[in-house]
Amino acid sequence: MSDVEKHSTSHDSQDGINVAHVEGLPPDPDSHLSREEKAKIDRKLVWRLDWILIPWLCILYLLAFLDRTNIGNAKVAHLTEDLNLRLPDQYNQTLTIFFISYSIFEPLTNVLLKRMRPSVFIPIIMILWGSSMLGMGFVYNYSGLMAARWFLGLAEAGLFPGVNYYLSCWYKRSEFGVRAAIFFSAAAVSGSFGGLLAAAIELMDGIGGRPGWAWIFILEGLLTIVFAVASFWMVHDFPDQARFLSDEDRVRVVRRLKLDQQSSAEHEEWKVSYLIAGLKDWKMWLGMVIYMGCDMPLYAFSLFLPSIIQELGWSTSTVRSQLLSVPPYAAAALLTVVIGFVADRTRQRGLCNIVVSLIGIAGFLMLLASTDPRVKYAGTFLGALGIYPCISNTISWMANNIEGVYKRGVVLGFVIGWGNLNGIVSSNIYFNSPRYLEGHGVMVAYMTLFLFGGSLLMTTLLRIENKKRRQGKRDYRIEGKSAKEIEALGDARPDFMYTV
Repeated sequence: MSDVEKHSTSHDSQDGINVAHVEGLPPDPDSHLSREEKAKIDRKLVWRLDWILIPWLCILYLLAFLDRTNIGNAKVAHLTEDLNLRLPDQYNQTLTIFFISYSIFEPLTNVLLKRMRPSVFIPIIMILWGSSMLGMGFVYNYSGLMAARWFLGLAEAGLFPGVNYYLSCWYKRSEFGVRAAIFFSAAAVSGSFGGLLAAAIELMDGIGGRPGWAWIFILEGLLTIVFAVASFWMVHDFPDQARFLSDEDRVRVVRRLKLDQQSSAEHEEWKVSYLIAGLKDWKMWLGMVIYMGCDMPLYAFSLFLPSIIQELGWSTSTVRSQLLSVPPYAAAALLTVVIGFVADRTRQRGLCNIVVSLIGIAGFLMLLASTDPRVKYAGTFLGALGIYPCISNTISWMANNIEGVYKRGVVLGFVIGWGNLNGIVSSNIYFNSPRYLEGHGVMVAYMTLFLFGGSLLMTTLLRIENKKRRQGKRDYRIEGKSAKEIEALGDARPDFMYTV
């Protein structure tokens, strides 16, 4: 049986077939309805979840990514000159310090999200990072900028892993990828929006005695705080506590997750054993390798694209440099959603990573090899297209293949945290303008060795493991165990088929 066929079985089970073996499955509130009527109710429920959960979370991540990368736009608007920063080392250090605090606190955040509830945790961290961003608009020297960037990284650490973990507790594995892609596409949209917004805000240069780059930080920080306050009402809790669900809809959400071989709807108490289980899982370590292969290039691209475009020689003004950075991001946002949809339908996440990474590698090779501005600008398009879809696809891939609420949270925290720690590398590789040969070369190396190579190894190992499970070579794990003990095995269960 193929992976797709195996997955189809879980869909059939939702219609009342072969559900007796599912531990803790609540009674079906639609048992009296026909299969067609059930399917209609299910589609309506998913549609409602999409409209209530996804749009607001996309806005929040757009703000987060805007706030962490707008320093690239501020640099083009003379931040470094006004603060007397030594180039490239002091400017790069202000980028690096963000990733240190971000990565240190990121693995802890999913546990805090689960214990504090999303409707409390997410608004609080937003207020904190919005305040840090606001403070960046009033710094006068290098040390002040370093302090603000440190606290910005600390406060932002919980959003990206937290929301991906949160969405994985609402949707089936075959539904999660495209939602994660739509959520992450907000990062690419923020690149487009950030360039446009920065170009407009810079026109405020001199108002209130503050330069244009300071107004970028002040206005975007205030915007984040406004949305943070609204998030106390707009961000919802996990399915077992979400107030917008009726009792019947809550049962439907729990049932569809349980029938998808997920324990995400179960209430678990934190145990150290979940941390140990994550650390002992080889998929987490290989996932960290794959994710660093796309996350480091993501931050390098986002932080330095305005500078790269400025060095092409086309830009006669700062505003034009900002505007030319918009189209590559827009193209990346579109492909991110397309890949999310394709990967969900085919369940071939590894193959999607492999193909898309080759596009990005080709783009950075163009930037390395050519001095023609037209070729290099085209290379920025391919670079963006090769990076952004792999971020959400890799996170979806890891979430699909890790079962257990806290274990999944721990694994996602480590994978994303390690990827973001590589942001330290991204902050320090672009220093020899105008060609930036070292920077482009490191990007090619990361994407070839870690993203392409790691994805190839992961999909190969998962296919081998699935074959063993179909052949019954893992059935010994459930001998003599009760249904509850078998469910506690999570993704080690013999009937759990990995997404390849």
